[in-house]
Amino acid sequence: MAKAIHTMIRVRDEARAVAFYRAAFGLDVAERLVFPGFTLVYLRNGEADFELELTINADRHEPYELGDGYGHLAFVVDDLDAEHQRFTAAGFAPTAVKELRQDGARRARFCFLTDPDGYRIEVLEKFGRYR
Repeated sequence: MAKAIHTMIRVRDEARAVAFYRAAFGLDVAERLVFPGFTLVYLRNGEADFELELTINADRHEPYELGDGYGHLAFVVDDLDAEHQRFTAAGFAPTAVKELRQDGARRARFCFLTDPDGYRIEVLEKFGRYR
């Protein structure tokens, strides 16, 4: 059986990206590996084993093209309203909280943030399948 362990995104400014993910989602550096031409930074918190891998290419100065194939990274929180207020106070400019319904039943409550490199991040309230 396979186990998902990380997702990778490319970022230009390591310090800025690490600061954002720490402030927004409590992720800390689990390991930092420096190689000729690039650095890998693994971020995680105590909530899950899954990690976010940041790849920083030393020679990259222009923004990455995210393309139309990238969707989003998702995090789940206990209290979406409280997190939305915290994100707003921190200057992260979250979208309005929305509710997704299907056949009249609530399926999800969520909002989105955008990280410093333009990656969209969905923040869902714990409910149903989102645990």
